[in-house]
Amino acid sequence: MYASSTKSTGPPGRMKKDESLLGKLGGTLVRKKKAKEVSDLQEEGKNAINAPLLPSSADLLPEELLLDESAEKTMLDPTSRENPKFKELQKVLIDWINNELEEERIIVKDLEEDLYDGQVLQKLFEKLSGRKLNVAEVTQSEIGQKQKLQTVLEAVNDLLRPQGWTIEWGVDLIHCKNLVAIVYLLVALAMHFLAPIRLPEHVSVQVVVVKKREGILQTSHVTKELTTTTEMMMGRFERDAFDTLLDHAPDKLNVVKTSLITFVNKHLNKLNLEVTELESQFADGVYLVLLMGLLEDYFVPLYNFYLTPESFEQKVHNVAFAFELMQDGGLKKPKARPEDVVNLNLKSTLRVLYNLFTNYKSAE
Repeated sequence: MYASSTKSTGPPGRMKKDESLLGKLGGTLVRKKKAKEVSDLQEEGKNAINAPLLPSSADLLPEELLLDESAEKTMLDPTSRENPKFKELQKVLIDWINNELEEERIIVKDLEEDLYDGQVLQKLFEKLSGRKLNVAEVTQSEIGQKQKLQTVLEAVNDLLRPQGWTIEWGVDLIHCKNLVAIVYLLVALAMHFLAPIRLPEHVSVQVVVVKKREGILQTSHVTKELTTTTEMMMGRFERDAFDTLLDHAPDKLNVVKTSLITFVNKHLNKLNLEVTELESQFADGVYLVLLMGLLEDYFVPLYNFYLTPESFEQKVHNVAFAFELMQDGGLKKPKARPEDVVNLNLKSTLRVLYNLFTNYKSAE
Protein backbone atom coordinates (compact mmCIF):
# COMPACT_ATOMS: atom_id res chain seq x y z
CA MET A 1 0.00 0.00 0.00
CA TYR A 2 2.78 2.38 0.98
CA ALA A 3 4.86 1.55 -2.13
CA SER A 4 1.89 2.02 -4.41
CA SER A 5 1.15 5.36 -2.86
CA THR A 6 4.75 6.51 -3.24
CA LYS A 7 4.81 5.56 -6.95
CA SER A 8 1.79 7.59 -7.86
CA THR A 9 3.10 10.73 -6.29
CA GLY A 10 5.85 11.55 -8.79
CA PRO A 11 9.05 13.61 -8.36
CA PRO A 12 8.57 17.02 -6.69
CA GLY A 13 10.77 18.73 -9.24
CA ARG A 14 8.68 17.56 -12.19
CA MET A 15 5.49 18.98 -10.64
CA LYS A 16 6.93 22.44 -10.31
CA LYS A 17 8.18 22.34 -13.89
CA ASP A 18 4.75 21.30 -15.17
CA GLU A 19 2.96 23.98 -13.12
CA SER A 20 5.33 26.59 -14.47
CA LEU A 21 4.68 25.48 -18.05
CA LEU A 22 0.89 25.45 -17.61
CA GLY A 23 1.06 28.86 -16.03
CA LYS A 24 2.92 30.22 -19.02
CA LEU A 25 0.49 28.59 -21.44
CA GLY A 26 -2.48 29.91 -19.44
CA GLY A 27 -1.09 33.41 -19.50
CA THR A 28 -0.62 33.19 -23.27
CA LEU A 29 -4.20 32.01 -23.76
CA VAL A 30 -5.59 34.79 -21.60
CA ARG A 31 -3.59 37.40 -23.53
CA LYS A 32 -4.80 35.97 -26.86
CA LYS A 33 -8.41 35.94 -25.62
CA LYS A 34 -8.19 39.55 -24.51
CA ALA A 35 -6.56 40.52 -27.78
CA LYS A 36 -9.41 38.84 -29.70
CA GLU A 37 -12.02 40.61 -27.56
CA VAL A 38 -10.36 43.93 -28.30
CA SER A 39 -10.24 43.07 -32.00
CA ASP A 40 -13.90 42.05 -32.00
CA LEU A 41 -14.86 45.23 -30.19
CA GLN A 42 -12.93 47.34 -32.69
CA GLU A 43 -14.60 45.50 -35.58
CA GLU A 44 -18.01 46.04 -34.02
CA GLY A 45 -17.27 49.73 -33.65
CA LYS A 46 -16.05 49.91 -37.24
CA ASN A 47 -19.24 48.25 -38.48
CA ALA A 48 -21.36 50.59 -36.41
CA ILE A 49 -19.67 53.58 -38.04
CA ASN A 50 -19.52 52.30 -41.61
CA ALA A 51 -22.95 50.64 -41.75
CA PRO A 52 -25.32 52.51 -39.42
CA LEU A 53 -28.35 51.25 -41.30
CA LEU A 54 -27.43 47.58 -41.02
CA PRO A 55 -29.71 46.00 -38.37
CA SER A 56 -28.72 43.11 -36.16
CA SER A 57 -30.01 39.73 -37.27
CA ALA A 58 -31.94 39.46 -34.00
CA ASP A 59 -34.09 42.40 -35.08
CA LEU A 60 -35.09 40.72 -38.33
CA LEU A 61 -37.42 37.88 -39.05
CA PRO A 62 -36.18 34.94 -41.15
CA GLU A 63 -38.12 36.18 -44.15
CA GLU A 64 -36.21 39.47 -44.16
CA LEU A 65 -32.88 37.64 -44.14
CA LEU A 66 -33.84 35.97 -47.43
CA LEU A 67 -34.76 39.12 -49.35
CA ASP A 68 -33.86 39.23 -53.02
CA GLU A 69 -31.70 42.03 -54.33
CA SER A 70 -33.60 45.37 -54.48
CA ALA A 71 -36.50 43.77 -52.61
CA GLU A 72 -38.27 45.62 -49.80
CA LYS A 73 -40.30 44.54 -46.81
CA THR A 74 -42.06 46.44 -44.04
CA MET A 75 -42.84 45.40 -40.51
CA LEU A 76 -44.29 47.02 -37.42
CA ASP A 77 -41.76 48.36 -34.95
CA PRO A 78 -42.04 46.35 -31.68
CA THR A 79 -42.41 49.52 -29.59
CA SER A 80 -45.41 50.63 -31.68
CA ARG A 81 -47.05 47.23 -31.25
CA GLU A 82 -47.13 47.89 -27.51
CA ASN A 83 -48.42 51.46 -27.90
CA PRO A 84 -51.56 51.78 -25.68
CA LYS A 85 -53.42 53.93 -28.24
CA PHE A 86 -52.67 51.45 -31.02
CA LYS A 87 -53.94 48.63 -28.81
CA GLU A 88 -57.06 50.65 -28.04
CA LEU A 89 -57.67 51.22 -31.75
CA GLN A 90 -57.43 47.48 -32.39
CA LYS A 91 -59.90 46.74 -29.59
CA VAL A 92 -62.41 49.29 -30.92
CA LEU A 93 -62.17 47.77 -34.40
CA ILE A 94 -62.52 44.21 -33.07
CA ASP A 95 -65.61 45.13 -31.03
CA TRP A 96 -67.10 46.84 -34.09
CA ILE A 97 -66.53 43.83 -36.33
CA ASN A 98 -68.00 41.45 -33.76
CA ASN A 99 -71.05 43.67 -33.36
CA GLU A 100 -71.58 43.86 -37.13
CA LEU A 101 -71.14 40.10 -37.65
CA GLU A 102 -73.00 38.94 -34.56
CA GLU A 103 -75.73 37.34 -36.67
CA GLU A 104 -73.07 35.43 -38.61
CA ARG A 105 -71.80 34.00 -35.31
CA ILE A 106 -68.34 35.25 -36.17
CA ILE A 107 -66.08 36.24 -33.28
CA VAL A 108 -62.81 38.03 -33.99
CA LYS A 109 -60.16 37.95 -31.28
CA ASP A 110 -57.00 38.90 -33.17
CA LEU A 111 -56.89 41.07 -36.30
CA GLU A 112 -53.77 39.45 -37.73
CA GLU A 113 -54.83 35.86 -37.21
CA ASP A 114 -58.54 36.21 -37.99
CA LEU A 115 -58.60 38.51 -41.04
CA TYR A 116 -55.69 37.40 -43.21
CA ASP A 117 -57.59 34.73 -45.19
CA GLY A 118 -60.37 37.06 -46.41
CA GLN A 119 -63.29 35.22 -44.83
CA VAL A 120 -64.13 37.83 -42.18
CA LEU A 121 -63.38 40.73 -44.53
CA GLN A 122 -65.80 39.26 -47.05
CA LYS A 123 -68.61 38.98 -44.49
CA LEU A 124 -67.90 42.46 -43.10
CA PHE A 125 -67.94 44.12 -46.52
CA GLU A 126 -71.14 42.32 -47.50
CA LYS A 127 -72.84 43.39 -44.27
CA LEU A 128 -71.76 47.02 -44.56
CA SER A 129 -72.41 47.44 -48.28
CA GLY A 130 -75.44 45.18 -48.65
CA ARG A 131 -73.69 43.65 -51.65
CA LYS A 132 -73.08 39.92 -52.15
CA LEU A 133 -69.64 38.97 -53.46
CA ASN A 134 -69.14 36.04 -55.82
CA VAL A 135 -66.57 34.08 -53.83
CA ALA A 136 -66.25 30.61 -52.40
CA GLU A 137 -67.56 30.37 -48.85
CA VAL A 138 -64.70 28.27 -47.49
CA THR A 139 -61.14 28.38 -48.81
CA GLN A 140 -58.39 26.36 -47.17
CA SER A 141 -55.55 26.67 -49.71
CA GLU A 142 -53.30 29.70 -49.92
CA ILE A 143 -54.28 30.21 -53.57
CA GLY A 144 -57.98 30.12 -52.70
CA GLN A 145 -57.51 32.55 -49.82
CA LYS A 146 -55.63 35.02 -52.01
CA GLN A 147 -58.28 34.76 -54.72
CA LYS A 148 -60.96 35.58 -52.17
CA LEU A 149 -58.89 38.49 -50.84
CA GLN A 150 -58.42 39.75 -54.39
CA THR A 151 -62.17 39.83 -54.99
CA VAL A 152 -62.91 41.49 -51.64
CA LEU A 153 -60.21 44.13 -51.97
CA GLU A 154 -61.18 44.96 -55.54
CA ALA A 155 -64.72 45.67 -54.32
CA VAL A 156 -63.38 47.75 -51.41
CA ASN A 157 -61.00 49.72 -53.64
CA ASP A 158 -63.72 50.41 -56.22
CA LEU A 159 -65.76 51.89 -53.38
CA LEU A 160 -63.06 53.89 -51.61
CA ARG A 161 -60.62 55.02 -54.32
CA PRO A 162 -63.12 57.45 -55.95
CA GLN A 163 -63.50 59.07 -52.51
CA GLY A 164 -59.83 60.00 -52.49
CA TRP A 165 -58.46 57.19 -50.36
CA THR A 166 -54.82 56.21 -50.71
CA ILE A 167 -54.79 52.42 -50.84
CA GLU A 168 -52.42 51.31 -48.07
CA TRP A 169 -53.28 47.63 -48.26
CA GLY A 170 -53.03 44.77 -50.76
CA VAL A 171 -53.56 41.04 -51.13
CA ASP A 172 -50.00 40.09 -50.17
CA LEU A 173 -49.89 42.52 -47.24
CA ILE A 174 -53.16 41.28 -45.77
CA HIS A 175 -52.37 37.61 -46.36
CA CYS A 176 -48.95 37.87 -44.71
CA LYS A 177 -50.71 39.33 -41.64
CA ASN A 178 -49.37 42.86 -41.95
CA LEU A 179 -51.16 44.46 -39.00
CA VAL A 180 -50.70 48.05 -40.19
CA ALA A 181 -52.29 47.28 -43.57
CA ILE A 182 -55.19 45.47 -41.89
CA VAL A 183 -55.84 48.38 -39.51
CA TYR A 184 -55.61 50.90 -42.37
CA LEU A 185 -58.27 48.94 -44.26
CA LEU A 186 -60.62 48.64 -41.28
CA VAL A 187 -60.30 52.33 -40.37
CA ALA A 188 -61.15 53.26 -43.97
CA LEU A 189 -64.24 51.02 -43.93
CA ALA A 190 -65.34 52.34 -40.55
CA MET A 191 -65.02 55.94 -41.71
CA HIS A 192 -66.73 55.35 -45.04
CA PHE A 193 -69.71 53.52 -43.55
CA LEU A 194 -69.91 55.92 -40.59
CA ALA A 195 -69.47 53.16 -38.04
CA PRO A 196 -71.12 54.01 -34.70
CA ILE A 197 -67.80 53.84 -32.87
CA ARG A 198 -65.28 56.32 -31.51
CA LEU A 199 -61.89 55.79 -33.09
CA PRO A 200 -58.99 56.93 -30.89
CA GLU A 201 -57.54 60.16 -32.24
CA HIS A 202 -54.00 60.71 -33.55
CA VAL A 203 -52.87 57.08 -33.57
CA SER A 204 -49.51 56.71 -35.31
CA VAL A 205 -47.09 53.79 -35.54
CA GLN A 206 -43.49 53.36 -36.58
CA VAL A 207 -42.89 50.99 -39.47
CA VAL A 208 -39.49 49.48 -40.18
CA VAL A 209 -38.68 49.37 -43.90
CA VAL A 210 -36.06 46.75 -44.79
CA LYS A 211 -34.34 46.96 -48.20
CA LYS A 212 -31.62 44.88 -49.78
CA ARG A 213 -29.04 46.87 -51.75
CA GLU A 214 -25.88 45.25 -53.13
CA GLY A 215 -26.33 42.31 -50.81
CA ILE A 216 -26.64 44.47 -47.68
CA LEU A 217 -29.82 44.85 -45.65
CA GLN A 218 -30.65 48.47 -44.85
CA THR A 219 -33.39 49.70 -42.55
CA SER A 220 -35.26 52.94 -42.09
CA HIS A 221 -38.22 54.02 -39.98
CA VAL A 222 -41.40 55.54 -41.39
CA THR A 223 -44.27 57.02 -39.36
CA LYS A 224 -47.73 55.89 -40.43
CA GLU A 225 -50.71 57.97 -39.30
CA LEU A 226 -53.70 55.66 -38.82
CA THR A 227 -56.24 58.14 -37.41
CA THR A 228 -56.57 61.92 -37.19
CA THR A 229 -59.22 63.91 -35.31
CA THR A 230 -62.75 62.64 -34.87
CA GLU A 231 -64.13 65.64 -36.74
CA MET A 232 -61.90 65.02 -39.75
CA MET A 233 -62.45 61.25 -39.78
CA MET A 234 -66.20 61.22 -39.45
CA GLY A 235 -66.73 64.34 -41.52
CA ARG A 236 -64.98 63.01 -44.60
CA PHE A 237 -68.00 61.21 -46.06
CA GLU A 238 -70.69 62.68 -43.87
CA ARG A 239 -71.87 65.59 -45.97
CA ASP A 240 -75.55 65.43 -46.74
CA ALA A 241 -78.63 67.67 -46.81
CA PHE A 242 -77.98 68.85 -43.25
CA ASP A 243 -74.46 70.00 -44.15
CA THR A 244 -75.86 71.93 -47.08
CA LEU A 245 -78.58 73.36 -44.86
CA LEU A 246 -76.13 74.54 -42.19
CA ASP A 247 -73.56 75.86 -44.67
CA HIS A 248 -75.74 77.53 -47.27
CA ALA A 249 -79.20 78.05 -45.81
CA PRO A 250 -78.86 78.65 -42.07
CA ASP A 251 -81.99 80.77 -42.18
CA LYS A 252 -83.99 77.64 -42.93
CA LEU A 253 -82.48 75.70 -40.04
CA ASN A 254 -84.97 77.11 -37.55
CA VAL A 255 -87.82 75.95 -39.75
CA VAL A 256 -86.50 72.38 -39.68
CA LYS A 257 -85.87 72.50 -35.94
CA THR A 258 -89.36 73.82 -35.29
CA SER A 259 -90.89 71.01 -37.33
CA LEU A 260 -88.91 68.39 -35.44
CA ILE A 261 -89.72 69.91 -32.05
CA THR A 262 -93.41 69.90 -32.92
CA PHE A 263 -93.15 66.24 -33.96
CA VAL A 264 -91.38 65.00 -30.81
CA ASN A 265 -93.56 67.04 -28.44
CA LYS A 266 -96.69 65.60 -30.01
CA HIS A 267 -95.63 62.27 -28.52
CA LEU A 268 -93.61 63.27 -25.45
CA ASN A 269 -96.50 65.40 -24.20
CA LYS A 270 -98.30 62.12 -23.46
CA LEU A 271 -95.80 61.70 -20.61
CA ASN A 272 -96.04 65.38 -19.65
CA LEU A 273 -92.60 66.01 -21.16
CA GLU A 274 -91.66 68.86 -23.49
CA VAL A 275 -88.64 69.68 -25.62
CA THR A 276 -87.47 73.19 -26.38
CA GLU A 277 -83.80 72.58 -27.24
CA LEU A 278 -82.98 69.72 -29.61
CA GLU A 279 -79.23 69.71 -29.01
CA SER A 280 -79.23 69.51 -25.23
CA GLN A 281 -82.42 67.69 -24.29
CA PHE A 282 -81.68 64.58 -26.35
CA ALA A 283 -78.00 64.42 -25.38
CA ASP A 284 -78.46 62.03 -22.45
CA GLY A 285 -80.57 59.59 -24.48
CA VAL A 286 -83.51 59.48 -22.04
CA TYR A 287 -85.96 61.30 -24.29
CA LEU A 288 -84.85 59.22 -27.27
CA VAL A 289 -85.58 55.97 -25.43
CA LEU A 290 -88.96 57.18 -24.19
CA LEU A 291 -89.82 58.56 -27.64
CA MET A 292 -89.15 55.19 -29.26
CA GLY A 293 -91.44 53.49 -26.75
CA LEU A 294 -94.19 55.97 -27.52
CA LEU A 295 -93.76 55.67 -31.30
CA GLU A 296 -93.79 51.86 -31.19
CA ASP A 297 -96.47 51.78 -28.46
CA TYR A 298 -94.66 49.82 -25.74
CA PHE A 299 -93.26 50.45 -22.29
CA VAL A 300 -89.49 50.43 -22.01
CA PRO A 301 -88.43 48.76 -18.72
CA LEU A 302 -86.48 51.21 -16.58
CA TYR A 303 -83.73 48.70 -15.91
CA ASN A 304 -82.73 48.82 -19.60
CA PHE A 305 -81.44 52.40 -19.43
CA TYR A 306 -80.36 55.12 -17.03
CA LEU A 307 -83.29 57.38 -16.17
CA THR A 308 -80.94 59.95 -14.61
CA PRO A 309 -77.56 59.35 -16.28
CA GLU A 310 -74.60 61.08 -14.71
CA SER A 311 -71.51 59.94 -16.61
CA PHE A 312 -70.62 60.21 -20.28
CA GLU A 313 -70.65 56.40 -20.53
CA GLN A 314 -74.18 56.17 -19.12
CA LYS A 315 -75.43 58.74 -21.62
CA VAL A 316 -73.77 56.90 -24.50
CA HIS A 317 -75.40 53.68 -23.26
CA ASN A 318 -78.83 55.35 -23.40
CA VAL A 319 -78.37 56.72 -26.91
CA ALA A 320 -76.96 53.42 -28.17
CA PHE A 321 -79.92 51.60 -26.61
CA ALA A 322 -82.30 53.99 -28.37
CA PHE A 323 -80.52 53.20 -31.65
CA GLU A 324 -81.10 49.48 -30.98
CA LEU A 325 -84.80 50.15 -30.46
CA MET A 326 -84.88 52.02 -33.78
CA GLN A 327 -83.37 49.04 -35.58
CA ASP A 328 -85.81 46.70 -33.83
CA GLY A 329 -88.55 48.91 -35.25
CA GLY A 330 -87.28 48.32 -38.79
CA LEU A 331 -85.25 51.51 -39.22
CA LYS A 332 -81.74 51.48 -40.61
CA LYS A 333 -78.86 51.94 -38.19
CA PRO A 334 -78.49 55.71 -37.63
CA LYS A 335 -75.54 57.26 -39.43
CA ALA A 336 -74.79 59.33 -36.35
CA ARG A 337 -72.76 57.91 -33.51
CA PRO A 338 -74.09 57.84 -29.94
CA GLU A 339 -71.00 59.77 -28.79
CA ASP A 340 -71.78 62.61 -31.21
CA VAL A 341 -75.32 62.99 -29.90
CA VAL A 342 -74.01 63.03 -26.32
CA ASN A 343 -71.41 65.64 -27.31
CA LEU A 344 -74.23 67.98 -28.45
CA ASN A 345 -73.44 67.65 -32.15
CA LEU A 346 -76.43 69.33 -33.75
CA LYS A 347 -76.15 67.65 -37.16
CA SER A 348 -76.01 64.21 -35.59
CA THR A 349 -79.07 64.90 -33.45
CA LEU A 350 -80.95 66.33 -36.43
CA ARG A 351 -80.17 63.25 -38.51
CA VAL A 352 -81.53 60.91 -35.83
CA LEU A 353 -84.70 62.91 -35.25
CA TYR A 354 -85.32 63.49 -38.93
CA ASN A 355 -85.07 59.76 -39.53
CA LEU A 356 -87.77 59.24 -36.87
CA PHE A 357 -89.86 62.04 -38.37
CA THR A 358 -89.85 60.51 -41.87
CA ASN A 359 -90.83 57.10 -40.54
CA TYR A 360 -93.36 58.06 -37.87
CA LYS A 361 -94.79 61.40 -38.97
CA SER A 362 -98.21 59.82 -39.38
CA ALA A 363 -98.12 58.06 -36.02
CA GLU A 364 -100.71 59.16 -33.49
